[in-house]
Amino acid sequence: MMASIISYYRGNKDKFVWKNIALLFGFHPIALFALFRVLSGSASLNTVLFRFLSLTAGAHRLWSHKAYKARWPLRLMLVLFNFLIYENPIIHWARDHRTHHKFSETDADPHDSRRGFFYAHMGWAMLKKRPEVLKKGKTIDQSDLQNDKVLKWQEKYYMLLMPLGTFILPTVIPAYYWQETWANAYSVNILRYLWVLHLHGLINSVAHTFGEKRFDKNIGPGDSVLVSALTLGEGQHNYHHTFPWDFRGAATGMLRWNLTLFFILACAKIGWAYEMKAPSDEIVKKRAARTGEETHLWGWGDKDIEKVIEEYKFSTTVD
Repeated sequence: MMASIISYYRGNKDKFVWKNIALLFGFHPIALFALFRVLSGSASLNTVLFRFLSLTAGAHRLWSHKAYKARWPLRLMLVLFNFLIYENPIIHWARDHRTHHKFSETDADPHDSRRGFFYAHMGWAMLKKRPEVLKKGKTIDQSDLQNDKVLKWQEKYYMLLMPLGTFILPTVIPAYYWQETWANAYSVNILRYLWVLHLHGLINSVAHTFGEKRFDKNIGPGDSVLVSALTLGEGQHNYHHTFPWDFRGAATGMLRWNLTLFFILACAKIGWAYEMKAPSDEIVKKRAARTGEETHLWGWGDKDIEKVIEEYKFSTTVD
């Protein structure tokens, strides 16, 4: 086994992203120490919610899939939250996620689950993008992302503000203002960071390997209540890959753990979110009955979307 590992390393060492490997492997022992401190009541994980909402409500449902629209206060808030989690600027994140949907479970999928559970969960981030991913990624329409002034601002200042939001301020503030020890402040912040990374990884690994396939039995993603509960409602993945433009991320009757949905609805109540898109229950049932016939789309705005609208005749907004 060791010989095969060495052989693999020698043949693929130019494909590794050593910075990411060093971060991921170096941070895990620190996170284990912090987990002990959290379980002993000496520290907390109180910013995980904000970090993950920046991905679920922001980078994912708003910008990747255009499942709803947001006014500038919400857009700015989600972008600022996104500085709390190092996962690349939203423009890059959304481009890769659209590529994932358009070419799911193919060689062009950035985290192709066919390459193994670990690869889908985290291994993909340790390797350079495959040529197929780069090639197909260039075919994805990003004009809306590139024309978004808030996203362009984030992209421009990402490498300046992300370290402050992800690593520096969450360590300094508890230590300086709350008399937390530096060891606790730093290690617990690393635990928060890895916690969010692993939650995101569950969607790519567990939800693409296990779960029911009530809406399209011919695709890899499955619906998982466990993943939904852990990821603020991102676990109904068979449904999501069937209707990626649905702002709910799940069908009616599957919304119990969907905290991201409740956040968006709360924002809609104060006028920050609007034009939320969702198919009717009748259309969802029809799709389940006719599984396998719909084109794989990355979300609202895909060039093939008009064909789906015409075929299913569904309303594009939810009041």
